[in-house]
Amino acid sequence: MADIKLSKVKTFLIAFSICIGFSSNIYAIDPGSKSPDFDLPGTQGPVKLSKSAGSVVYVDFWASWCGPCRQSFSWMNEVQEKYRSQGLKIIGVNLDAKNEDAKKFLAQTPAKFTIAFDSKGDVPKVFGVKGMPTSFLIGRDGKVIFQHLGFKEADRESLEKEIKSALEAKK
Repeated sequence: MADIKLSKVKTFLIAFSICIGFSSNIYAIDPGSKSPDFDLPGTQGPVKLSKSAGSVVYVDFWASWCGPCRQSFSWMNEVQEKYRSQGLKIIGVNLDAKNEDAKKFLAQTPAKFTIAFDSKGDVPKVFGVKGMPTSFLIGRDGKVIFQHLGFKEADRESLEKEIKSALEAKK
């Protein structure tokens, strides 16, 4: 019993330190800047952002213990299905210290979009992630269009509007 409690405390401390670690670089990437590339393991094999060149990409940083992340999944599934044929690609980058935690989450809340794993938390540092979820919309030209911190039901409409605008922009 004590081992279970200790394990939960360790998980919480790791999660907390990840969030604190991200807060030192508040949005290191400004809109209009070229998005950094990343190459991470994923549920379907390697996930390399630059392989999505020519698509509008919504990169979402999330963790299994994050309540707003759980809320965002149904919206991201809907938007991915709705705009896939127009060139939208959603990449969810999981930041759990243990991939098993993410896989449990995904068993309960399946993703209809690409999932990558960054258990070391290197990529969010480059992106300047402050908290979770944090998302970045990247245009077909590879430049960051906007970034968004958090997720609540009221965000659905404005986020979808940004995605539609990016998809309709000159190719």
